[in-house]
Amino acid sequence: MGKQILIVGLGNPGNAYSGHRHNLGFMVVDNIADSQRLSWTVNREKTLVCKAPIDSRDTILAKPQTYMNLSGKAVWPLISRLNADPAEMIVVHDDLDLARGTVRIKVGGGDGGHKGIRSIADCLRFRDFIRVRLGIGRPPEGVSPEEFVLKKFSPDEAGVVRHLIITGVSAISLLVAHGAEHTRNIIHSVKLPSVSVEGSH
Repeated sequence: MGKQILIVGLGNPGNAYSGHRHNLGFMVVDNIADSQRLSWTVNREKTLVCKAPIDSRDTILAKPQTYMNLSGKAVWPLISRLNADPAEMIVVHDDLDLARGTVRIKVGGGDGGHKGIRSIADCLRFRDFIRVRLGIGRPPEGVSPEEFVLKKFSPDEAGVVRHLIITGVSAISLLVAHGAEHTRNIIHSVKLPSVSVEGSH
């Protein structure tokens, strides 16, 4: 087993995608880096990385710059170089199949149509990594999933977005310290901020 834990936030690179629903994974790892005043560097696979000690563990935050559907091409060489255990890897991503504001922990299983998760599983030939799923809900009638995830959150959703980011950060800290089962018991009991959800459109 590798000593370092790799934590991957998924998203699309560049200012044009900043703030999009599909970039929630980036937002969570950015929050961790910002809170510790850490700097990102670019590695040879054009992945943004930084070291972030969490619960006295040596963890590496990563933001693939390959675009979402090629995320695995950034993650696979990073896992290899770090000699990190893919079973301990934590991948943080948006999820259309969860109600907006819901956070769920999942180990292995299908990709639910998420192209970033699919790419990582295909490149690693391994699916049993840990996922922190951030619920964004289904698109409104007449809007395709592809269009929905590539739109910014509305101002009315600010409270829900903040809740997703804070809960996602908490989930990562718990996963590093206590593992998936303990984290699932705590995170899955977190209640949604009802005012924010009701005020969203």
